[in-house]
Amino acid sequence: MASFISSKNVAILALALALCVQGIVGGAIECENLNKDSCAFAVSSSGKRCVLEKSVKRSGEETYTCRASEIEADKLKDWVETDQCMDACGLERSVLGISSDSLLEAHFLQKLCSTQCYNSCPNIVDLYFNLAAGEGVFLPKLCETRGENGRRGLSEFKSSGFVAPGPAGVHPVKFAVAPIVAPVVAPAPYEY
Repeated sequence: MASFISSKNVAILALALALCVQGIVGGAIECENLNKDSCAFAVSSSGKRCVLEKSVKRSGEETYTCRASEIEADKLKDWVETDQCMDACGLERSVLGISSDSLLEAHFLQKLCSTQCYNSCPNIVDLYFNLAAGEGVFLPKLCETRGENGRRGLSEFKSSGFVAPGPAGVHPVKFAVAPIVAPVVAPAPYEY
């Protein structure tokens, strides 16, 4: 009687096991399959950035859903951000949506431009590089200027005229800010 476990059957079994393990460990990332603790700053296998959204049921219970955004990552796919990068860049897993508003916060900008974040976390830097460019700002110059001038915000940076290069054939717009005009005569102090 021939043995059930022949070399051919072992090879087939090994191949099936390898495909199963690859599907579990190295499989494609779909934003919709990520949980609340791994969604934010993840990139799907199609290159779309994942965003966490919150909704409230009629009962008042909050639910969180991960979905693919329309924002694409440059040259990154199948990526869930590490805890080390989240800490180094001053980010939280519970962040909802993606916005350039955080570039206005001095503390966040300090963390983003730090050596630990900027040189070690390409996914996060790529995201904020593109968000800054969408606002007309070149992130490396913003980080350099922030280092020279302390807490210089995005709005001040934009008003200085430093803008990101636009697509070929499109000229970047130089931002102009109207000067703040003080009243000619200051009001008299209130007397009791």
